[in-house]
Formats: sequence, C-alpha cells, structure tokens
Amino acid sequence: MNVYGDIRTLFRDAVGHVAGERGVSAPDADFSVEPPRDARHGEISSNAALVFAGAFGMKPRDLADRLVARLEASDAVAEISVAGPGFVNLVLEPGRWRDQLRHILGQGIGYGDSQLGAGQRVNVEYVSVNPTGPMHVGHGRGAVVGDALAALLAKAGYAVTREYYVNDAGVQVDLLARSLYHRYREAAGEAPGDMREDFYPGDYLAGTASALLARDGTKWLGAAEEVWLEPVRDFAIEAMMDLIRDDLAALGVAHDVFASERELASSGAVERTLSELEERGLLHVGVLDPPKGKADEDWEPRPQTLFRSTAFGDDADRAIRKSDGSWTYFATDMAYHRDKFERGFPVLIDVWGADHKGYVKRMEAAVEALSAGGARFSVLVCNLVNLSEAGRPVKMSKRAGTYVTLREVVDRVGKDAVRFMMLTRGNEAALDFDLARAVEQSRDNPVFYVQYAHARACSALRNAADAFPGEDFSDAALGRAALDPLDGEEELALIRRLAGWPRTVEAAAEAAEPHRIAYALSEIAAAFHGLWNLGNVDEARRFVVAGDPALSRARLALVRATALVIASGLDIMGVAPVEEMR
Repeated sequence: MNVYGDIRTLFRDAVGHVAGERGVSAPDADFSVEPPRDARHGEISSNAALVFAGAFGMKPRDLADRLVARLEASDAVAEISVAGPGFVNLVLEPGRWRDQLRHILGQGIGYGDSQLGAGQRVNVEYVSVNPTGPMHVGHGRGAVVGDALAALLAKAGYAVTREYYVNDAGVQVDLLARSLYHRYREAAGEAPGDMREDFYPGDYLAGTASALLARDGTKWLGAAEEVWLEPVRDFAIEAMMDLIRDDLAALGVAHDVFASERELASSGAVERTLSELEERGLLHVGVLDPPKGKADEDWEPRPQTLFRSTAFGDDADRAIRKSDGSWTYFATDMAYHRDKFERGFPVLIDVWGADHKGYVKRMEAAVEALSAGGARFSVLVCNLVNLSEAGRPVKMSKRAGTYVTLREVVDRVGKDAVRFMMLTRGNEAALDFDLARAVEQSRDNPVFYVQYAHARACSALRNAADAFPGEDFSDAALGRAALDPLDGEEELALIRRLAGWPRTVEAAAEAAEPHRIAYALSEIAAAFHGLWNLGNVDEARRFVVAGDPALSRARLALVRATALVIASGLDIMGVAPVEEMR
C-alpha cells in the first residue's frame, strides 16, 4: 500500500478514460503526484493535466476538469479542485492516511522497499583510495556517500555490487615502496638521512617497516633497488590495504569486490581495449594543447596517441600512451570500466573526490564509446570536508603526516555521527564537520536529533507496557487498533510524512541523492518531537494516557510506525536506530 502510488493509479485510470472517450491511446508519460509546496493547496497535487493535454488536443484546465470528474467519485478523495494552469489538488479522507499506519506496522523496516530497479544490475565503485596510507576525512565522505547510495539503490530494487578499485600499479606505489624501504633501513638501525620530499612521511610506515624487518630480517639491506623494489612494494600494498580495510570496517563500510589495477593490466585488458578503439578509428596521433587552469598529468608537448573523446562530447581528445610507451592512467581506467560493463553491469556509478572533477567528461566519453552507448555511466563528485573543533580548524595528524585521518575522527565521535554528518549536505556541496557539534546532545546535532526520536518512541512503548500490564502492544496488535482517535492536525501531518516515505526512497534513488534520506528523517523527527512536546504541556496529548488503553493504542500505532520509518532510513544510512540515549 502506497498512498501516492494509489493516487497515481487513480490519475492513470482517469487519463485512460478520457483517452477512450476521445478514441486515442493513453500516452505513456510521467507526471507528478506529490505534496504541494503550499499546504493551502491541499495534501496532494498533480500536473497530469498539463502533461497529457497536448496529446489530447485539449487545454490543460479543460482536461483537469475532466480528470476531476472521474477522481471525485473515489472514496479516498475528500476534496478536489483545479488551480493555476491546470494543477489538480486533492485532500484525502483521513482514514486513507490512517490506514497507512497499518501497512507500515505490517511491513516493518521493509516499508519503503520498491521494485523501481526491477533487479537491474548496478556497479557502485567508491572509495578506491590509493593504497599509500590511511584514509583521510575526505575519503570518508566518499565512502559514506557511496555506501549509502548502494544501500538506497538496493532498497529501491536494484541488484547492487559495491566495488573498490585498488590502484596497485604505477608511480605512487613505487614511491610507497621506496618510502617503506627508507623506514625499513631506520628500523634495522641504519641512518638513511632525511626522507625525500616526494616520499610518504606518515608515522604509519614505521610500524609497517618493523613488520617487514620481522618477516625478512636484514636481507634487503644493501641490495640494489631492482632486487628489493617488487617484494617491498607488494608487502607495502598489502599492509596499506589491510589498514584501509580496517578504517572502512570502523566506518561500517564493506565492499563486495576489490578489483586490482595490476591484475587488470597484466591480463592484457588495456591492449585489448585500445586495439578495439583503434579498429574503430577512435585513436590517432596528435599534439595536445597545454591544459588551461589545473595541470593535466597526461599532457606532454609532443606527439602522443590520443583517444577521440571529442567525438563523444569531451572538450579535447585525451592521451592514452606516453612518449616513453607506457600507458596513461586514462588508458587503464578505460580498460577497467570496459571490464565492469563486460561483467554484466549496464549501470555504472563512480564516487570520486573533488580533485577528479575535471576527469568526468573524458570518462563519460570513454564509457559511451566502449559500451556503444549500452551503459549508463554517472559520477558523484564529493566536495571538500572542512574539519573543525568548536569552530576552529583542526590541524593535521601526526600519524598521517599531512592530514587528519578518518580513523581519528571515527574514534572521536563514533561511526554513526560520522556517517550521518557526511550525508547532511548534497555531495557536490562543501561540508563543514564540527567535531564538537557531532557529539553534543542537542537539536543542532542532526544525528542525535533523529536517534533521539527513535529512542523516545521506544521509551513510549516501554511506558505503555508498564501502564497497562498484560496489554499486547506488538506491531500486529497495534495494526488492529482503532485509529479514528488520531484526528489532530499534528498527528495527521506526521502520518502524511510517514506515508511519503516510499516516494522519498524512489525519488532519492532515481536522483542518486542519498542525502535526501537524512533530510526526510530530520523532518520526521522534528514532527515527532513536536507531538512529544505537546504531551509535556497537556497530559491529555501524551502518547500513553492512563486509564484509556484504546486511545493509547491508536497513538502508539503512530509512535511505532514512526520508529519503523526512522529505522528504515537509518538502515540506508548505515546508522544504528538506538533504543535508549546514554
């Protein structure tokens, strides 16, 4: 049962009736069924008449009047009117809203599950941090956004695979190996001098160096680089991935697949990908113009092999092979995305940091070319996280050397606070993360405010058990309760918010915007706290009314439904629905 879905069906039927009267087929077009921006216009508004009027050769208001004539016969509709150029506004019978509570109580946290995705396979790749050290706070934002998006899409009926691309090849992991070898020499008692400026300076490598010394002893001391580079690099990558997995686990993030760049390259995937493009005439030799603004690491002022990405909407053709014969990062990324498509994923979603924003167009062009338009590819770019403590910027971590680690923040404020706070803004907006605010117990702390609503709901149910010993307040029993006493405007307003939850899930999934879940939960929590506060002022408005089990059951049905919707949303966000606040 979905109120908005039911009303959409009524509109579809009305449109079909008008189509039959006019001897034409009903158009297959989408239209809105949603709460109006101005509550004075009713509870639900639709633009169906504006969408279908052209197909029927009618004025929108004339079609709206025809639709109203059909819709007003429904026993779900209490009031209906036409406004503006042809919007149809409705007020439903209160009983139709109250019935939604029974549905929520029957569905549990599965309420809002949707078949929107129809089982379509989606690959969500996120985090994909270079294995050169611990994750920083910015990485954490991408991890949370990607993880919440994957959960949101799964709830909306998609078959989701969570993937991490391990960049275990190239210059950065060779620098990691050399940095570790420097620390290894220190751990063995040598004095190698100051680290090079391009080495990784964090203290985390000291422990890794000690572990390397414990495993291999001093066998690499004095050896030529070509002898120790590969084994030390392999040890370093494995150690860093263990560190990253540990950081992700602390944040509650788990991936289904860890794809290796090195394995991809060694399989010949890059050569096969570029051979295909060459056969199709999509490669050529040319000299690129110098990049404007931010430097492009693939640019060289000499002839290079280029991919004709401008043929697919990019601003410039892109280098795929350097003058020394090695592949550019773009070449391996092309092969990687081709591999994902060939593994059976028609929908590819990447979550990147803000520093990769300029890379989006070329990757869109590559995926379109390599999939022959068969893949839907999109990128969520996560903007910067500004970390502060009571309004003051937080300084860099000694452990990482150049930034504050994600693990330090998780250990300080907890997984739930980090995950919720990371979703309080859209991914493209910069995020201000104040450590002090994240742990304070006030309305200004969004995670506390929402979790507190769930805890209060659980508290009301415990109080009911104490007030009415032997009464059954299970979900099934509450679902059978008479709900007519729920006739206050504040109660009905909260019910309408709960009834909109399935619509919120689908809209957030279609837009790939998991932060909408945080917004919706905050609004539901505010409405619930408002009802709770009314009971503090007037005992007759409390959820549990001594001596009146029937009224209490009706109100507790609303309380429990609220808790279930909050728990459903927090599950998407990866945040615990606590039953008691400490």
